[in-house]
Amino acid sequence: MSERDEYQAGVPCWIDNLVPDPKAAMRFYAELLGWDFAGPGPGDYHLARVRGRDVAGLGAQPSGVPAAWNTYVSVASAEEAARAVLSAGGTVMLEPFDALPAGRVAVIADPTGAVLGLWEPHDRAGAQLVNEPSAWTMSVLNTPDSEACAAFYRNVFGWESEPFGPMTLFRLPGCVTGEPQQPVPRDVVAVMLPADGESFWSVGFWVGDADAVAEKAPALGGSVVTPPFDAGGMRQAVVADPDGAAFLVTTAPRSQ
Repeated sequence: MSERDEYQAGVPCWIDNLVPDPKAAMRFYAELLGWDFAGPGPGDYHLARVRGRDVAGLGAQPSGVPAAWNTYVSVASAEEAARAVLSAGGTVMLEPFDALPAGRVAVIADPTGAVLGLWEPHDRAGAQLVNEPSAWTMSVLNTPDSEACAAFYRNVFGWESEPFGPMTLFRLPGCVTGEPQQPVPRDVVAVMLPADGESFWSVGFWVGDADAVAEKAPALGGSVVTPPFDAGGMRQAVVADPDGAAFLVTTAPRSQ
């Protein structure tokens, strides 16, 4: 399941990072994660690739706007999903607009303020490679109000929430994603963690060696937000790129 050609509605399908200087960001991620790039497209938007398949996007963001990794959920209709967001108590920050020929996009916020994208696919379904070194593996909602978030995402995307240790699993019944050997059910589409302060979505990547990535990031102009640590039998770290966009790296199971 690491190669993907389609995503059903309600499944996170794409991630990107909008930064003031995409060329500088591309140099950082090329050195840190080994990404190649294709583009640019409209908005100085570049496709990050691993083994010739799309794994993420890097594009231009107006100066002064904080850089951050964004997650997009596949939807059948951006307009209908935006209406569902409003009915569930969320906010539509950017009304649906065309990003042709790739698709149609909108930006929303849940009732706690966590920002998320909606993606109505046309030519681009989403990430073509997931769950292997240098590729996206999971997006995580960090929030102080898990109850409000659970209700919102159930009403908008049909996600069911299930406690799993200190975290909550978001499950989409009938969906088959992830990898056969993973320790959680294969209909898990995202994870929710308790957090103090503001709510936000974050992204995680599998890497060959989380310790090595954390050691290398500062030399490339990035930083280490959380030094390498062990959690649930996995080795992880949180690093940030030179623009301050943070992300989780986890030593991939097949690399351990």
